[in-house]
Amino acid sequence: MNTIVGTYECKVDAKGRLLLPAPLKKQLASSLQNGFVLKRSVFQPCLELYPMEEWDLMMQKINKLNRFVKKNNDFIRRFTAGVKVVEIDALGRLLVPKDLVVFASISKDVVFSSAVNIVEIWDKDLYEKSISGEDLDFADLAEEVMGNTNDDNGIS
Repeated sequence: MNTIVGTYECKVDAKGRLLLPAPLKKQLASSLQNGFVLKRSVFQPCLELYPMEEWDLMMQKINKLNRFVKKNNDFIRRFTAGVKVVEIDALGRLLVPKDLVVFASISKDVVFSSAVNIVEIWDKDLYEKSISGEDLDFADLAEEVMGNTNDDNGIS
């Protein structure tokens, strides 16, 4: 698993393409040949860009679900709704399909935000709202999510 680092801004061009910032393109270089999967986020009004290797790992997990359990089948359908295989062209541009542009309310300014092994693609205004902290206390969230986890050294 490659860890992707950073938050980058760009603008949508007249044809609906996003130019990947050079530092992000460099981090994704090993994945350029295999392509990517672009999908709707489960929890946020943004898109998720999976390098194909990461998508394959996710599909291995999902393929273990019993499809004869209705909620598993419903989950798979919703999780894969709108999924597209995409490529980054030789100039470093990503064409986002119209239905996904509409889902993420992408208009002019876009933020690429690393999310460990994938990249979230946000409309800039929505991204700023999501990280503003108005709807939650990040310190409380950090303590709840990470506070009870210790590594071998007893360090969280």
